Amino acid sequence: MHTKPRARRGRDVLVVGGGVVGLVTAWRCAQRGLSVTVADPEPGRGAAHVAAGMLAAVTELQYGEQTLLGLNLASARRYPSFTEELEDASGLSTGYRACGTLAVALDADDRAELRELHAFQSALGLESVWLTGRECRRLEPMLAPGVRGGLRVEGDHQVDPRRLAAALLRAGERAGVDFLRQPAGRLSVVADRAAGVVLADGSAVPADQVVLAAGCRSGLLEGVPEEALPPVRPVKGQVLRLRVPAPFAPFLSRTVRAVVRGGHVYLVPREDGELVVGATTEETGHDTAVTAGGVYELLRDAHELVPGITELPLTEALAGLRPGSPDNAPLLGRTALPGLLAATGHHRNGILLTPVTGDLMAEIVTGGDPEQALPFSPARFSRAPGARPEAQLTRPEGPGARPEEPHTLTEGVPSR
Repeated sequence: MHTKPRARRGRDVLVVGGGVVGLVTAWRCAQRGLSVTVADPEPGRGAAHVAAGMLAAVTELQYGEQTLLGLNLASARRYPSFTEELEDASGLSTGYRACGTLAVALDADDRAELRELHAFQSALGLESVWLTGRECRRLEPMLAPGVRGGLRVEGDHQVDPRRLAAALLRAGERAGVDFLRQPAGRLSVVADRAAGVVLADGSAVPADQVVLAAGCRSGLLEGVPEEALPPVRPVKGQVLRLRVPAPFAPFLSRTVRAVVRGGHVYLVPREDGELVVGATTEETGHDTAVTAGGVYELLRDAHELVPGITELPLTEALAGLRPGSPDNAPLLGRTALPGLLAATGHHRNGILLTPVTGDLMAEIVTGGDPEQALPFSPARFSRAPGARPEAQLTRPEGPGARPEEPHTLTEGVPSR
């Protein structure tokens, strides 16, 4: 006998997507006394499962992204108190490490690019220190002899995204968040207002407000009017995980990044002996296949940077999808459809922006209009008839400024 899907009781907030952005939004909203449900078949997975967890507001600075830099720095400042509160609430470690970052160059061209970045950072008042190749190797003896120079950024730290996601999931459960472990199938719209979703099994979940936080799939939910769809795309990133045996420890003491023949590679050492190497940037749609070429490129560049890496056991190779937006900045706030909000498009900064995203979204859901969120409103990409979406938050400026290059995205990829 066929049973009709049962109707669920209404909630104050329904979050579509259980990655770190959806989880922190749900947790912060629940802390404000709201009834919250998260719809996701595997909460705590997604891009965070692949991400390396670099909190690199300064070393990942890009020309033309000064407004985004302000949000990144604000979130980085929150991290110590945020992780302390989250660990107390969940009883789980987040793997947060205040270890700093070293960015190095291996040839003259890459050194010139890094010097240019240093000048740009200095012009913006950011703290970074130029080091000679010898000074870089003194800090990290495993570096290749050919290192030509580098930047030490003591304020760029790291967190373990898998532990972060697990802690947010536990904290949400303890705060009363209801988790429905299946995908949302369609947005419910009643009287021109978002009113919940219909799940894949056909059951309706009514809610006063719906938050789209499904990463690069946030624009795929059926039933969302075109003018309210967030313009996010998947940007693929392949990442490797290696194990540092006891005789090789400590292999690296901090996150090390490098410009290698114009490309970028990073190595993130965990306290538990894991070493994360990443990440490719590929515009291949929703494909998450690990490729021989991707693995080869990462190992080749990492070997040029740290030759001893070839002695380490390779434990995992994964690919994930970052949620990219047209200007590389997140969409935070109300969409063109009343009752529908977006928290997506964080691209390579999803892990870094987790603390500030949770705070801002909780404030917006409860009726606030935080000034910090205004530049990141989904309205900047309005698809209403005759509207002209903004191309980016700020025009490129500074040394070597150049226009944005075409994007390549992947889902579940390191937000770095």
